[in-house]
Amino acid sequence: MRQSSIRVALCMALAIAGMTAARAADTPVANAAPEPRQTENSSLQDFIKANPDCLEFTDQCSHCAVVNGVAECSTAEIACISQENRCTRRVGK
Repeated sequence: MRQSSIRVALCMALAIAGMTAARAADTPVANAAPEPRQTENSSLQDFIKANPDCLEFTDQCSHCAVVNGVAECSTAEIACISQENRCTRRVGK
């Protein structure tokens, strides 16, 4: 009977420790890096402004099409190293 009480106590301790670790993982970190989306967005907009005749471009990870002046991009490929944007299709070509 005593062994089952120890097992129950051990299981409870492990469950509490697991809940504490899970909650800590959800807590935002004060020094967390800012989301890269803002930088990507401004980078895409800068590229579109610098290349007004570009209809499609890629950074070798995502492929983008310019629709009404806004880039619509595919999801980045897994384990991809992003490169500088390069126009792959221009107006009239």
